[in-house]
Amino acid sequence: MKDIKVLGSGCANCKTTLKLIEEVAQARGVTVRLEKVEDMAAILGYGVMSTPGVVIDGKVVHAGGVPDRKKIEGWLQ
Repeated sequence: MKDIKVLGSGCANCKTTLKLIEEVAQARGVTVRLEKVEDMAAILGYGVMSTPGVVIDGKVVHAGGVPDRKKIEGWLQ
């Protein structure tokens, strides 16, 4: 199981990113634990300056803008 955190204040791009990760994980049959992190101190703690940010198993894999499906599929392999 992958532990995925979406970092962001709750903006539209953050919500879209969360939804896309959910959809891709379901389509690929990958079990994920998805968490939304909105605390700015926690977000800055990861060194993310532009949101949405994505953290998988403790490692920042994306920051700023909505990732495309192909990128998400790569993370879930």
